[in-house]
Amino acid sequence: MPRLDVRDVPPAQRHPRIRTAFEELDGGETLELVNDYEPKPLFYEFASEVQSFDADGYEVTRTEPDEYVATFPKR
Repeated sequence: MPRLDVRDVPPAQRHPRIRTAFEELDGGETLELVNDYEPKPLFYEFASEVQSFDADGYEVTRTEPDEYVATFPKR
Protein backbone atom coordinates (compact mmCIF):
# COMPACT_ATOMS: atom_id res chain seq x y z
CA MET A 1 0.00 0.00 0.00
CA PRO A 2 1.54 3.32 -1.01
CA ARG A 3 2.08 5.64 1.96
CA LEU A 4 2.23 9.43 1.77
CA ASP A 5 3.27 11.51 4.77
CA VAL A 6 2.26 15.15 4.25
CA ARG A 7 3.00 16.51 7.72
CA ASP A 8 6.03 18.44 6.44
CA VAL A 9 4.34 19.63 3.24
CA PRO A 10 3.08 23.24 3.25
CA PRO A 11 -0.74 23.23 3.65
CA ALA A 12 -1.40 24.83 0.24
CA GLN A 13 0.49 21.99 -1.46
CA ARG A 14 -1.05 19.06 0.41
CA HIS A 15 -4.29 18.45 -1.48
CA PRO A 16 -2.68 18.66 -4.94
CA ARG A 17 0.08 16.26 -3.87
CA ILE A 18 -2.44 13.82 -2.38
CA ARG A 19 -4.68 13.99 -5.47
CA THR A 20 -1.69 13.25 -7.72
CA ALA A 21 -0.64 10.26 -5.59
CA PHE A 22 -4.21 8.94 -5.60
CA GLU A 23 -4.55 9.34 -9.38
CA GLU A 24 -1.37 7.28 -9.86
CA LEU A 25 -2.95 4.29 -8.07
CA ASP A 26 -4.46 1.40 -9.99
CA GLY A 27 -8.05 0.45 -9.26
CA GLY A 28 -8.26 -1.68 -6.13
CA GLU A 29 -5.22 -0.03 -4.51
CA THR A 30 -5.34 2.14 -1.41
CA LEU A 31 -3.39 5.27 -0.54
CA GLU A 32 -2.35 5.46 3.11
CA LEU A 33 -2.14 9.10 4.13
CA VAL A 34 -0.31 10.37 7.21
CA ASN A 35 -1.42 13.81 8.35
CA ASP A 36 -1.12 16.00 11.43
CA TYR A 37 -4.91 16.42 11.76
CA GLU A 38 -7.95 14.38 10.80
CA PRO A 39 -8.36 14.86 7.04
CA LYS A 40 -12.17 15.33 7.04
CA PRO A 41 -12.08 18.21 4.50
CA LEU A 42 -10.08 15.99 2.15
CA PHE A 43 -12.53 13.13 2.63
CA TYR A 44 -15.45 15.40 1.66
CA GLU A 45 -13.50 16.74 -1.33
CA PHE A 46 -12.77 13.23 -2.58
CA ALA A 47 -16.31 12.00 -1.91
CA SER A 48 -17.82 14.79 -3.98
CA GLU A 49 -15.21 15.21 -6.73
CA VAL A 50 -13.34 11.92 -7.29
CA GLN A 51 -15.51 9.22 -8.83
CA SER A 52 -12.91 6.49 -8.32
CA PHE A 53 -12.72 7.14 -4.55
CA ASP A 54 -14.36 4.36 -2.51
CA ALA A 55 -15.80 6.44 0.36
CA ASP A 56 -17.22 3.33 2.06
CA GLY A 57 -13.71 1.93 2.46
CA TYR A 58 -12.27 5.12 3.99
CA GLU A 59 -10.84 4.74 7.49
CA VAL A 60 -8.90 7.03 9.77
CA THR A 61 -6.99 6.27 12.97
CA ARG A 62 -5.33 8.67 15.35
CA THR A 63 -1.99 7.05 16.12
CA GLU A 64 -0.33 9.95 17.97
CA PRO A 65 -1.62 13.33 19.22
CA ASP A 66 -0.40 14.91 15.97
CA GLU A 67 -0.57 11.87 13.65
CA TYR A 68 -3.59 10.55 11.80
CA VAL A 69 -3.41 7.68 9.34
CA ALA A 70 -6.20 7.60 6.76
CA THR A 71 -6.84 5.11 3.99
CA PHE A 72 -8.16 6.32 0.64
CA PRO A 73 -9.18 3.28 -1.42
CA LYS A 74 -9.56 3.51 -5.19
CA ARG A 75 -12.24 1.61 -7.07
